[in-house]
Amino acid sequence: MSATVQHLIDIVQEIAPDTLAESWDNVGLLVGSGKKTVRGVLLGLDPLSSLLDEARRLDANLVITHHPAIFRPLAAILIDHIPGRFIRTAITRDINVIGCHTNLDATNGGVSDVLAERLGLHHIAPLVRSEESGEEACCGLGRIGDLAQPLATDAFLDRLRTALEPPWLLAAGPRPEQIARVAVCGGSCSEFAEKALAGGADVFVTAEVKHAIARWAEEAGLWIIDGGHFATENPAMAAFGERLRTVLAARGHDIAVHVAQQEAPLQTI
Repeated sequence: MSATVQHLIDIVQEIAPDTLAESWDNVGLLVGSGKKTVRGVLLGLDPLSSLLDEARRLDANLVITHHPAIFRPLAAILIDHIPGRFIRTAITRDINVIGCHTNLDATNGGVSDVLAERLGLHHIAPLVRSEESGEEACCGLGRIGDLAQPLATDAFLDRLRTALEPPWLLAAGPRPEQIARVAVCGGSCSEFAEKALAGGADVFVTAEVKHAIARWAEEAGLWIIDGGHFATENPAMAAFGERLRTVLAARGHDIAVHVAQQEAPLQTI
């Protein structure tokens, strides 16, 4: 059975409601029409020209990205600049584009839940609970939880590298001898470091740790690990794809859902 872009928007709303998105964010249908019939879906963390090329090869006329193709208000669409070039290409190729950003971060089973589960955390709770979560008690930004058994620090780092496959890891603050309680927040969340410390975390795994917060960690006594924005968020895309496939199949929609194999833009040299 066929489905329209609007059908996919409705399904995304069930998985990651727009009400969970931050007020400064821009999510939902950003390019295209809800009336279009969907031939295939391609998920990617970042709205890149290469993603649109892959969508064309796969005959996927709906692209869903975590980072929105249109983030800030545009005064003009300049096709020889970014993001105008991406928007023009999507329109000329008849590719519809949905952004699913901080709503996917905050939802149950979203970005930080995937990170927490990969690290083997139990008794998981939001680090910053969403005001719009309603009955969804697990919704909010970041997660905090406990390992089944405390790990020596080196063993925890091995688990982290396996979970994220990061191109690099950075750390700030005093390194503990063992890890029992872990806070995580995929993407740029270092401003939640005090929440992690208040929650009793031995380590806070996030990305794009600011200089001032790294210095604060030294003084406050919290070990912060910067695993990179891409590495801490990208694992969620495969999980998101599986959820979409499950819902589409349950509703009788025979639509292929692909997940792009993007790479981190920052690499060691």
